[in-house]
Amino acid sequence: MTDDSPQGPVDNSEPPLTPASEVARAALNRAKAAARARGLRPGAPSRRSPLAEPRSSGAGPGARDPQLLGAVVGRLLREKGWTEDVSVGGVMGRWREVVGPEIADHCTPETFEDKVLVVRADSTAWATQLRMLAPTLRRRMAEEIGEGVVEEVTVLGPAGPGFRRGPRSVRGPGPRDTWG
Repeated sequence: MTDDSPQGPVDNSEPPLTPASEVARAALNRAKAAARARGLRPGAPSRRSPLAEPRSSGAGPGARDPQLLGAVVGRLLREKGWTEDVSVGGVMGRWREVVGPEIADHCTPETFEDKVLVVRADSTAWATQLRMLAPTLRRRMAEEIGEGVVEEVTVLGPAGPGFRRGPRSVRGPGPRDTWG
């Protein structure tokens, strides 16, 4: 069979394929060039310190292993210096258990600032009684919280009536404007 076309003989065969090793090498070279453009150094040893913690935890217990919640919270409280505040808050939350039900029925803790615990009694008689019991309260707090956390216990009597609300309240500075 002869080909009489004006363009000459037609070749229907495909071009030869590039070997796989050359394709892989070309892809690797492109990836290295892209890494260099981003500022990375492909093939160079790692810049990590030899003292850096390994990425895997290994056979024994490590810092990356799961920890108990109580241990983690305790460590956080110690690191932040919150142990004293949390222990005082715990005592205020367990006030009835710390001071006993009879005292807790007649007084409540109000604030704790600068090692001073402020307690409010529901009557002046109980306020007087608690003032005499203040050393015992301090000793009990030292047992529960620790020595030196509560240095003073201030006992307040019941709050008196306010002049801000009620049927005889007036706008303005209140009853002080008519008292001399």
